[in-house]
Amino acid sequence: MGSTIAGMAAPLIYQSGGEIRKGDRVLLHGDAGEVEFVLDGENNPEDWPVEQFGRGIMIAAPKSFGSLFLAEAELADNEDLKFVSRAV
Repeated sequence: MGSTIAGMAAPLIYQSGGEIRKGDRVLLHGDAGEVEFVLDGENNPEDWPVEQFGRGIMIAAPKSFGSLFLAEAELADNEDLKFVSRAV
């Protein structure tokens, strides 16, 4: 389930190479959204679904598509997911 670095799960990353973090502002298919949570199996209380769904991220965009889960396998080559800015 995901790659590891020295026994720890590697962070989930955007195609551009940056680490995906909770609160990041993103574009998905041109629609503005926000990373609602990151399921990485490491430090977050939200990680309980990792066993069922695997690692990934939930993106919330209430004005266009609601919420969407992207599994880890969908992140590496997803040209439609663009990082915009970090949460303050």
